[in-house]
Amino acid sequence: MAALGISSAAIGFNTITIFRTKSAPRRLRTKISCVGWDPEGLFGSPNTGHIARLEFKRRLEKDAEAREAFQRHVLEEKERRQALRQSRVIPDTPEELIEYFLDTEAQEFEFEIARMRRRLDKDFFSHLQFELGQLRFSVSKTEEMEDRLIELEALQKALLEGTEAYDKMQADLITAKESLTKILTSKDVKATLLEMVEKNELNRSLLALLDENIASAQSSEQKQAVAFMEKLRAAVLKYITV
Repeated sequence: MAALGISSAAIGFNTITIFRTKSAPRRLRTKISCVGWDPEGLFGSPNTGHIARLEFKRRLEKDAEAREAFQRHVLEEKERRQALRQSRVIPDTPEELIEYFLDTEAQEFEFEIARMRRRLDKDFFSHLQFELGQLRFSVSKTEEMEDRLIELEALQKALLEGTEAYDKMQADLITAKESLTKILTSKDVKATLLEMVEKNELNRSLLALLDENIASAQSSEQKQAVAFMEKLRAAVLKYITV
């Protein structure tokens, strides 16, 4: 049986915009638009619509050349992001951490929140709030200070919502792992599933975890494990959608 894994799916952020102001030319206007947890940032903005995504999927299935080009693009983008991540210097202070996130690409925001979650603590947010307070209540504000205030307000909102989403995802995945273990060790899977339905323990996080374990088993060529978990996934999905 494939080892239980931790999936990185299904928890989303609200749409947030961080403005990179004129007074800081090294920064760009960044739009964070994430409706699904995609820490690798490989799939771009989801705002193309359901019909467009289906059409793109159908084209990939029919066009071998397009499929190969898409797979090559995904690999190149993943390698680019890995290189970028490795090149970034991890900050030591709250001041440096603020600048670190202000210089983070939109597609990397989720990954960086996950990587820096322990650093995004009460002390960090207190420091960020202190700087915001100084800017808001300054007697004489310059244009640069106004721009900085807009920047930091947007960053604060993004980080608060991002850490909340990340924490919820982690809690959901821990619960999903416990649920999957319960199912896999059950002597009567159907009875266990019915019991979990009554307790509202079957959810999308469990499906995401099953998907990751199926993918892991497929890569290891564990055909029996794949067949069992795919059958289990179908049963879970049936009970979720009933």
